[in-house]
Amino acid sequence: MALKVGDKAPEFNLKDSFEKDVSLKDFKGKRIILYFYPKDNTPGCTKEACNFKENWDLLKENNFVVLGISKDSAASHQKFIEKFDLPFVLLTDPEPYKTSSDYDSYGLKKFMGKEYMGMMRNTFLIDVDGKVEKIYFKVKAAIMADHIISDLGLR
Repeated sequence: MALKVGDKAPEFNLKDSFEKDVSLKDFKGKRIILYFYPKDNTPGCTKEACNFKENWDLLKENNFVVLGISKDSAASHQKFIEKFDLPFVLLTDPEPYKTSSDYDSYGLKKFMGKEYMGMMRNTFLIDVDGKVEKIYFKVKAAIMADHIISDLGLR
């Protein structure tokens, strides 16, 4: 069943770039931007991560936590974080991609006429009570953070 605004956000327990366990409940009382992306160090994913980095101070001032999720390894995440000096946490969702599936962010994709299973670029806002506040499907990577800031009137 598809996740909807107002639903309780599915709990998860994933590893960060230091192999440390991170759960949704660790951020109780904070607003969360949970974004799913296909792969570290690819052009679109780099633009998206850097857009969140560019807006980091404003997001932090407004009590937001940013969490990025892909199927990349912790080591890959650490290199990506270091290369672009990312100030937020990246999590790894290993096969069978349970968290990504729980958030409707892993499934059938098409590229150049070929179909394959992969990570979808979706973003979820989770409120301080752990409920889905807003959902962005098929986002524009380069301006995702800008879009959220505009939608919420944070400027």
